[in-house]
Amino acid sequence: MIQENEPTPSPQIPEGNQQGRADNAAATELSSSAATNYMTPCEAVKDDGDETISEKRAHSATESEPEGALNFMEHLEEIRSRLIKTTIALLVVTGLCAIYADFLVNEILIGPLKRSSEGLVLQNLVPYGQVSLYFQVVFFAGFIISFPFIAWQIWQFVAPGLHEHERKASRFSILFISLCFFAGIAFGYFVFLPISLQFFAGFGTSLIKNNISVQDYVSFFIGTLLTAGLVFELPFISYILSKIGLLTPAFMKFYRKHAIVFLLIVAAVVTPSTDIVTQLIIGLPMILLYELSILISAHVNRNNAALR
Repeated sequence: MIQENEPTPSPQIPEGNQQGRADNAAATELSSSAATNYMTPCEAVKDDGDETISEKRAHSATESEPEGALNFMEHLEEIRSRLIKTTIALLVVTGLCAIYADFLVNEILIGPLKRSSEGLVLQNLVPYGQVSLYFQVVFFAGFIISFPFIAWQIWQFVAPGLHEHERKASRFSILFISLCFFAGIAFGYFVFLPISLQFFAGFGTSLIKNNISVQDYVSFFIGTLLTAGLVFELPFISYILSKIGLLTPAFMKFYRKHAIVFLLIVAAVVTPSTDIVTQLIIGLPMILLYELSILISAHVNRNNAALR
């Protein structure tokens, strides 16, 4: 006889366990809901944060790359363009100076020699000597007059590689460089050159005539003026070194005594005369340039600290 299978009664769960399971289910549902509510703002914040970070990265990348950055071929084209403009300007100014070639040779070149001493006489030793003389004088005059434009072209080539604040901080650099260069040229022409020529004219025995080769005199004339012009660029050099952090006013003040002694030795070496007054006439401007460089370095360091 087949007995019918009676349904198996479900086990009775104690009332306490049922209540515990209900509490656990409710807690799980609550924690799940809370997690959902908690994660949603985080994900939104995360998305916003990712977007903000990407925007910041894009912005920093834009700032890290200087405005108007060029590739290699564009750099070559830029150099060629600047060289062409510089050459054209130099040739134009030299052509204008050629109109006054006689004045430049007779008054500007030979004038200091005539005012220094009548005993110094120039002589030409080669057939093409005077042609070369006129060409050198005219070209050198054209270079001095067009120096601000040449410096401007160099600046225009360098400027695209600088940041905006660097360009703003250096907007008066061309004027500064030109003033320093012209001040050095004036010092060399009106101070250093006459003192040197007077010493050369009065040195030695009177039995030997001082007939000077015109080529040697032109070389001495141009070399003296260019050297003075470069020496007077010391304030600008200190400005650049201070701007990039290689020079501080504390360093220059600490070595001030050493620098003064060194500059006086240089003045004694470059000055042909053994007269202490003449040496001071040459050395004092260089010492003043050093003091001016300290003031410039201090100003630049204050600006750098303010930017930081």
